Amino acid sequence: MSLVFPVLNTERLTLREIVPADADALFRMHSDADTMRWFGVDPITSHMQASQLAALFASWFGAGTGLRWGLARHGCDDLVGTSGFFRWNKSWHSCLLGFELSAPLQGCGYMTEAVRAILDHGFRSMDLHRIQAESHPDNAASIALLTRLGFRFEGVHREQARWGGQFHDLNCYALLRQEWPV
Repeated sequence: MSLVFPVLNTERLTLREIVPADADALFRMHSDADTMRWFGVDPITSHMQASQLAALFASWFGAGTGLRWGLARHGCDDLVGTSGFFRWNKSWHSCLLGFELSAPLQGCGYMTEAVRAILDHGFRSMDLHRIQAESHPDNAASIALLTRLGFRFEGVHREQARWGGQFHDLNCYALLRQEWPV
């Protein structure tokens, strides 16, 4: 893998490295209980946590364990979401996919656009064979996004996650390289 963080461009978005200056945008998204309802963790409550989150996302690239892109609309550097790979197992050629988008832009196709570019990068440049995503069974928007992009439902991981003081089942979806259009 290159030592330079890969910047990706789509029709409306620049997918770029997350930097410390993104902490304010991350705080706005990750402190919003509605935006974070299905993210898998409780909303953050301080700017310190947002700074730590920015550092965590940025650290995955250097550690070789994943890539998390900041999503910014062309002409504006402010983050409107993030998406990328984590738990990258290079010997298995697999990883997990995650994403979140600020509430005002949900339902406008931005995440489909971003994830399509990220999947393409994963299969073409990272030698991935399998990309997995997990979604709460009630998260209709994420399930629709995953199925629209070709992910297949593989089963339920019972009580795999804990947030909001309770355990949650997560649906498992996966996409294989041969299922992705070249």
